[in-house]
Parts: sequence; structure tokens; C-alpha cells
Amino acid sequence: MRPVLEVADIFHAHGEAFRRAQTGHLSLGQLKVMSAIQACRTARLGGHVERCEDCDHQRIAYNSCRNRHCPKCQGAAAQRWLEARQAELLPLAYYHVVFTLPAQIGDIAFQNKAVVYGALFKAASETLLTIAADPKHLGARIGLTAVLHTWGSALTHHPHVHCIVPGGGLALDGQSWVSCRPRFFLPVRVLSRLFRRLFLEKLAAAHAEGQLSFFGELAGLADRAAFAARLAPLRRAEWVVYAKRPFAGPEAVLAYLARYTHRVAISSSRLVAMNDTGVTFRWKDYRRDGQARRKLMTLAPSEFIRRFLIHVLPTGFHRIRHYGLFANPARAANLAKARALLQAPTPTPAPEACVEPEPAAKPLIACPCCGGRMVLVEVFERWSGPGHRPPFQHVFRVDSS
Repeated sequence: MRPVLEVADIFHAHGEAFRRAQTGHLSLGQLKVMSAIQACRTARLGGHVERCEDCDHQRIAYNSCRNRHCPKCQGAAAQRWLEARQAELLPLAYYHVVFTLPAQIGDIAFQNKAVVYGALFKAASETLLTIAADPKHLGARIGLTAVLHTWGSALTHHPHVHCIVPGGGLALDGQSWVSCRPRFFLPVRVLSRLFRRLFLEKLAAAHAEGQLSFFGELAGLADRAAFAARLAPLRRAEWVVYAKRPFAGPEAVLAYLARYTHRVAISSSRLVAMNDTGVTFRWKDYRRDGQARRKLMTLAPSEFIRRFLIHVLPTGFHRIRHYGLFANPARAANLAKARALLQAPTPTPAPEACVEPEPAAKPLIACPCCGGRMVLVEVFERWSGPGHRPPFQHVFRVDSS
């Protein structure tokens, strides 16, 4: 069912005024995201018409934009990704570790997204792989899946990486499986200190190699001494690394990934109201407990759109990455070895030949009026719309994927 209010509705009502006010300040990627969200599941992207064989009821299905920042297009993408990952889960406890950048890095990260977010991924993964391989801690080669989020609940800029890690790994000699202690993965304070050092080293190296750009109030940071002075307090501050309790089992890992891997800055279900002066949405104040944590926030439409767009990622930037045993080149071999050492059966999907065909009498798509079979009667191209509109029709918006 379509939510009462969607992000697309806000863009339709206030997007053009925002574009005019921000002329020259929006990236091509941000403009494309706005355009895609506004066009999603409308006649601008084309679609098709279906008709019931029994009662002649017709409905229009518009195509989706499939943009990774569109709130309406992530459900199908997440499901496809989860199906691919399901066979890779190992039968043991999984842990959830979150690495967060300090607020003082936020402005630098916003002006240098690809470089800083990439350094965040590398520092977080190297921290886990290094500490896990240390014989004083686990003494094993581990694998992990990392997911980048750049937002807080109020749509503020808050870059952090969620890492999902199995509770153990291959022994350094590769001949046995090493499990971590029950309900304890790795010491958070040790992780925090190494993460801080690795990230700051990578950021300083990027500056020295001329990979960072600075604009506006940050222009002075192009000077090496000024940049070093900006980072100096961060070398002494405590960085936030949060290790959550282990998941209840592989099924819980999948449920978590379904919510997090393809999440965008805000879902339409959190939107409450919109008018000419503000957009109201639900958010969580994590400084409070219980029901006091749940609050409403109202932002001017231009500020809401601005906050949404600061989370648009650079073109081609991968927000889900795999490391260690799960790195793509040797993932299949490593998983097979892990299952053998854990004495776990290898998942075997049913061959296509063994799948029972659908009974001919069962409709593939049911008519919402009589339950009959809906059949395709027309495909229309972008911007054209259906050639024939019946006196009564039902507009049905679906994911074209």
C-alpha cells in the first residue's frame, strides 16, 4: 500500500524551488537522484497495462527508477542481495561491530566523500582483521561484511560502518577453526585505538598525496600545517567503536541485513506531514530511553531536501563490501573450507529441473476484483502513457525489476 506521504511528494512540491535556490551548488549526482525519485513509478518511465481475463478489470503498472537512493526501489534490490548471501551464512554466532567517525571529520568527509568513506572502510576492516589475527586475542583469519551508513536519525551527516562478523575464523595455519569466547568477540577499546590510528594515517596520507579538496570555510585546510593542527586533538580523543551482542542465529543475521544493507537516509514510512512551511517526520533521540526516544521533527522543506541529498554517494561507490575470508576472489573456497572444519553441510539449492511447475489453473497475477488471471495487454514507452484508458481503472505501481 502506498504511504500517505512519500519523499517523491516532497520533491514534487518543493524540488523545483530548491533547485533554483541551489543553482551551481548541487552535484550532477544529486540532481539525478532528485529526478529519478520524482520519475519513479510514473508515466515518465513507461510501464504496462494488465487486464483480467474474467471481469475485464484493467490496471496500469508503472516502471521503477531503480536508483539506489530511492526509498521505493530498495525492497526488491535487498531481497535479491539477501538470496545471494543466504547460502554463505555459517552455522555459528555472528557479531555486529560499528565504527563511527568523529563529528570533527564530518565536514572533511562531506567535501571528500569517496576518499574519506573509502578510508573509513579500509580502517574498519583492517582493524578487525589485524586484531583478530593477533594470537593474544583470537589468532585467526576472519571474514566480514561492511555496510556504510552516512546518516543519523535526524538526517544529519553521521558516517559510520556496520560490520557483520562471524564469531571465529580459520587458524593462521589454515588447519582448524578457531571460535571466539561465548558472547565476546574482540575488546572494543583495543579496536578503537587501532581504528583511530589507521584512519588518521590514511587521512594524512591522502592529504599529502593531494587527494583531498577543501572549499569555503575549510579552504585553509589545504595547508599541511593547518590540516595537522585540525587532526591533532583527534589523536587524543576516544573514538566510538560499538560492539553489539551477538545475533540469535543466522536467521537473525538475515533479518538484520534485510533492514540495513539497502536502507536509504529516510523511508517514506517515517514521514508524517508536509505543507508549504515544513516537513514533519519521526526520528529517534538516542540520548533518551524508552518512549522519550521517539520524537517528531519539523524542518523547512528546503532543509529537509538538503539533508536528504547530503547522503547521495559518489557514482560507482560501493556501500557494501566484503573483506578477509569473504573477499570476492577466494570467498567460495574459504567458505567451503570453513564449513568442512565446522562439519556443516554445504547448502545445495534445488535444481531447476526438480522445481514443480505452477499449475496451469493458478493465476500468476491475481485480479484485485475477482481473483482471476491478469494478463499483459499493452506496454508503453517512457513519457507516452497507455494508449487506451478504460472508464474505470486502477493505477498499480510496482517495481519493474
